[in-house]
Amino acid sequence: MRFATKAIHSGGAPDPLTGAVIPPIYLSTTYQQEAPGKHKGYEYSRTKNPTRDQLEACITALEEGEETACFASGLSATSAIMQTLSPGDGVVAGCDLYGGTVRLLDKVYKLWGIKVVYAESNDLTDFESKLKSLDKPKLVWIESPTNPLLNIVDISTLSQLTHSYGAKLVVDNTFATPYLQNPLKLGADYVVHSSTKYLGGHSDVVGGAVTVKNKEDVKSIRFLQNAVGGVPSPFDCYLLLRGIKTLHIRVERQCKNAEEIVSFLINHPKIKKVYYPTLTAERALVNEQMRHPGAMVSFEVDSIETVNKMCERLKIIALAESLGAVESLLCVPYYMTHASLPEERKKRLNITPTLIRLSVGIEDINDLLSELDSALQ
Repeated sequence: MRFATKAIHSGGAPDPLTGAVIPPIYLSTTYQQEAPGKHKGYEYSRTKNPTRDQLEACITALEEGEETACFASGLSATSAIMQTLSPGDGVVAGCDLYGGTVRLLDKVYKLWGIKVVYAESNDLTDFESKLKSLDKPKLVWIESPTNPLLNIVDISTLSQLTHSYGAKLVVDNTFATPYLQNPLKLGADYVVHSSTKYLGGHSDVVGGAVTVKNKEDVKSIRFLQNAVGGVPSPFDCYLLLRGIKTLHIRVERQCKNAEEIVSFLINHPKIKKVYYPTLTAERALVNEQMRHPGAMVSFEVDSIETVNKMCERLKIIALAESLGAVESLLCVPYYMTHASLPEERKKRLNITPTLIRLSVGIEDINDLLSELDSALQ
């Protein structure tokens, strides 16, 4: 099956008992056993739930992986991978990541004895120098495109480099979605999603997912999923399944809108710089590993006054964190998604008070352009 068909049908055949096209939501927390330890595959919903099984099967099909484990949030999915490590193990992280990921690595797992170092740039030589600096490199953790500067990392070449050091590559694919990019096909070992974003697509459910390329890698993730218990509710799984059915249509419209907005912004006198994957030196790489550069756009305006006035004048576009939903969302990472980063790190990454990140929605493009033009007047 091709992507659109998989998004609609994977993991969710009609109910065999009633013929219901949409399978029921299994809200039961526990399941009757025929004899002690003898059951029909389900015993307690933290461990395994039919609705969650459907969601995991669907995401596995879209990412072309071997198996998926779903979690209550993107950060709990991230945490599950980190908890497979032991004190003294090393992680090389990309230079620019979501602020919540950096906070988790620095404020939690460093305290647990995990050695976390950051590449100085997205150049592969920087990743290699950091790999060499660790006694026991276990993971390389990247985003591509990155948050919020939309830099692109060569996933295929980095996976080869990572494996040469005996480590595994994790790619946060939240920005790209499986519709635009499949990191496992490019050599990554794990794909992480904040399914809150594009997979859900409607700003009404929080979730996370880990998909693996090799079946063996899911065993420790499954153990932690059950032992720690950070799982999504059956109703959350249902909402995510419903959202995924329209993922391809939403992302197509969002990408088309984003292209128009980029064209508008690069010619606007109040815009100092536009960040978008095809505007970088990695344009050829974007075309090679992505089906489209995506629907996230970041840009630098000329002053804090412009930022404040722009935020005051927004009517259609919401000033809010999160991304990937049907509605357009604008945020100022310095104060919002990346507020937890130290000032020095923000400065080094060019995350300034005048940097704006726009998650482009599916509204009429003429209304979005009018909104931006009016807000920037």
